[in-house]
Amino acid sequence: MSDEDRTPEPATDETDVEETVEHASGTEADESAEVVEPDEDADEDSPAAKPRRRSGRVLVIAAIMAFVLLAASAGLTSWLYFNDYRPDQETDPAAAQVALDAAKTGTVALLSYSPESLDQDFANAKAKLTGDFLSYYTQFTEQIVTPAAREKSVKTAASVVRAAVSEIAPDSAEVLVFINQTTTSMENPDGAFAASSVKVGLKKIDGNWLIDSFDPV
Repeated sequence: MSDEDRTPEPATDETDVEETVEHASGTEADESAEVVEPDEDADEDSPAAKPRRRSGRVLVIAAIMAFVLLAASAGLTSWLYFNDYRPDQETDPAAAQVALDAAKTGTVALLSYSPESLDQDFANAKAKLTGDFLSYYTQFTEQIVTPAAREKSVKTAASVVRAAVSEIAPDSAEVLVFINQTTTSMENPDGAFAASSVKVGLKKIDGNWLIDSFDPV
């Protein structure tokens, strides 16, 4: 065999060596890549983790502040109600007694009259009224009560059996009044007796308690 017919083996060996080296290098690189693991402590201490922890603390503090403000608001509302707006805190027993007396005397004046003194009786009653009820009472007595009282000699006398304040505020009150009333006339000289109850509404005007509603109950 001649030298020209021989295949140069060293070249093949160099190629194999290069492939072997490249394969080994790739394997080492893969192993190096697999060995590297994230450091959890480093992540927690990293600049990106710190804002997350601060954000969590801010949310907790905000929630606590909201709860405190809500509780304070509820306490303030309760305090305002019990100290500034509750009716029985705005008036003392003396003021309630004045309203009670006004309701009792006004009720007697409204339901008591005599043919001999109608004008005086009605004037006395109207001095204890106010608002729309005053207008109603004036019209009712002029158009209905006065003609009937004079024609049939109707006379009524009312008395308060008992009364109690049911609601009161600085400028308004409500009183429940129980009444006995006796009515006589030409047709019934012996008289007729009636017992009833009314809810008397009052308004405080210029320091005086005046009746502004009168509703049977």
